[in-house]
Order: sequence, then structure tokens, then C-alpha cells
Amino acid sequence: MKARVIVTLKTGVLDPQGKAIEGALKSLGVGAVDGVRQGKVFDIDLGTSDRSQAEFILNAACEKLLANTVVENYRFEIG
Repeated sequence: MKARVIVTLKTGVLDPQGKAIEGALKSLGVGAVDGVRQGKVFDIDLGTSDRSQAEFILNAACEKLLANTVVENYRFEIG
């Protein structure tokens, strides 16, 4: 089973990397950019076909390692 985990900063958390990307895009002439928030994507191969077990594994992975839940949100897609 394959899964994709998306980790993003919570609303209100400063994103200096996003600001730097926004500035770089504008300096490269990419117009109409009003803001950039950066995040992380993880593609994970799971050794189970049980959806509830996959959700349990992914939640544990996010809570323990992939996301800093103080400042980041996470979601995942199983497919």
C-alpha cells in the first residue's frame, strides 16, 4: 500500500523559507505571487493492505518523527 504524507506549518507560524521563496520568485519575474508557505511531502510504501493499520502506522510516524506537531499540521492520503 502506498501513502503520501503532507506536512505544513500551522497558520500563524512564521515561515522564513516561504518568504525567501516568495522573494526569489518575484525577483525572477514571476508575477502575482502574494505569498508562499513551504512544507514537506513524504511518499511511503507500507507493508500492509489493511487501511486501519495503515492509518495507525502513518499517525505514529507523523507524531513521532515526520511532523513537529507544535508548529506543523499533517495529513495523509492512502492509495
